[in-house]
Amino acid sequence: MAYLYLAIAIIAEVIGTTAMKATEGFTKSLPTLVLVLGYWVAFYFLTLCLKSMSVGVAYAMWSGLGVVLVTIVAAVLYHEIPDGWAILGMALIVAGVLVLNLMSSTTAH
Repeated sequence: MAYLYLAIAIIAEVIGTTAMKATEGFTKSLPTLVLVLGYWVAFYFLTLCLKSMSVGVAYAMWSGLGVVLVTIVAAVLYHEIPDGWAILGMALIVAGVLVLNLMSSTTAH
């Protein structure tokens, strides 16, 4: 269940972060509500995940995959296309997440 909770937390965080730009400095009500609810859901499910996963590994996965997914969503919604260096950096983040999951014994307990 830890990975399911973590996946929900990541998706909610991506939704909240994506809505952040649309709030226009918290002047738009609906995007602000989406941001607040997104982060509330993200942190709630992250805490559930932490019952059986180490905080360092869970946070690394949550933040790392969140960065990659937010970049993809921003490219689609806001036409913020990453350059080659950004893509390389995100590939390294994904590689780090894979190493944590495939090679580390600290992933879940």
